[in-house]
Amino acid sequence: MFSQLADKLQDVFKDLRGHGTISETNVTDAMREVRMALLEADVDYNVAKNFIARVKDKALGEDVLRSVTPGQQIVKIFYDELTTLLGGDQAPVNLEKPARILMVGLNGAGKTTSSAKLAGLLKKQGRAPLLIACDLHRPAAIEQLATLAKQVGVPVFTPQPGETDVIRCAKQAIAWAETQNGNVQIFDTAGRQEIDEALIEEIKRLKEFLQPQEVLLVADAATGQQAVSVATHFNDALQITGLVLTKLDGDARGGAALSMREVTQRPIKFAGVGEKLDQFEPFYPDRLAGRILGMGDVVSLVEKAAEAIDEEEAARMEKKLRTASFDFNDFLAQFKMMRKLGPLENILGMLPGMANLKGFSVDEKQLKRVEAIVLSMTNEERAKPDVLNARRRQRIARGSGTSVTEVNDLLTRFNQMRKLMKNAGKLRKMMMAQPRGAGFPGIPKF
Repeated sequence: MFSQLADKLQDVFKDLRGHGTISETNVTDAMREVRMALLEADVDYNVAKNFIARVKDKALGEDVLRSVTPGQQIVKIFYDELTTLLGGDQAPVNLEKPARILMVGLNGAGKTTSSAKLAGLLKKQGRAPLLIACDLHRPAAIEQLATLAKQVGVPVFTPQPGETDVIRCAKQAIAWAETQNGNVQIFDTAGRQEIDEALIEEIKRLKEFLQPQEVLLVADAATGQQAVSVATHFNDALQITGLVLTKLDGDARGGAALSMREVTQRPIKFAGVGEKLDQFEPFYPDRLAGRILGMGDVVSLVEKAAEAIDEEEAARMEKKLRTASFDFNDFLAQFKMMRKLGPLENILGMLPGMANLKGFSVDEKQLKRVEAIVLSMTNEERAKPDVLNARRRQRIARGSGTSVTEVNDLLTRFNQMRKLMKNAGKLRKMMMAQPRGAGFPGIPKF
């Protein structure tokens, strides 16, 4: 997500931070590099130009240039302006009754999938969403929505085969919704490969009939320079209330996010960050700005951990680590717990400074080999790693499709970790036993 832009911006600001004093020339040169980085990331030219002008005007302020850390001050200005460009504060979705959400956009942007993902997210938040298929031009889209609705466990309305009148379809859907126990109605509408008047007119009629609280434009983050045209056309015709950006995990440039938000002056409300149905989340401008600038996103990481990790299991694991009784069953449980957080590379990217490690990547294949080795052990071997003699290691290597060397390497690292945990446990006991302020033998007190 924004990886190309992030890499280039971090290089520019690293250079700025290296100067003890900063001149107008330094700022001008840096802003030229930033403008090029934005344009290469597919940010619209006018959006990039206006953004740079605002940053440069503030960066050349006397208080900044004369400050003790001018480089840091300029990074802070850029962070604030980037957060503003992305929308400022997180914009919640309007769910006042009758709580109708109209999903619009071009074909291929991910409307149908995003509709189901949104329903799943709202259900998780305690709402009772209903999905309604109003794409009468593509029977496959109706079938897809029905399949996805089943996967997220949400009721779905599908029109009669051959139905061509979108208003009649909407009337039937509302009558159906009254028989359900839902409190949010999500309408998946028709799209086209390109914007055309017939599409716009159909959605305008549907909007006038439904009077929805939200009209969300679903757009592919990799749309590139076409993003401004798409966003402008839909906003002029429908007065959209927000944006849903899809495929943010796969686009290295991501400039569409900056451009569409700026030209529509509508908030980005949700982001699709993966193919799975649960990889859909509210959009937080300040958090994304921090990640782009290599500051990490610890808040999102903590929220993901809170959702994925069982507190009792975590407490049990912590106790085993302290007492050095950690075995391969615990290792496997911890491994699965981490997997729930998502791809490790994405998780590590949320840690401050990790994005600055050039070329850093997580070898998912290696992680799968480690998991395969542990799964090839018997219950006894996982509980008592010390019984793993040469013969057992050969069998585990064959069963996991790895080599004996790889099995030995894993056992060596595992034993080193257990030894560290054991020493940490002893140190903790020593610290607890010492009177407050007493210090340790051989270590001077200060």
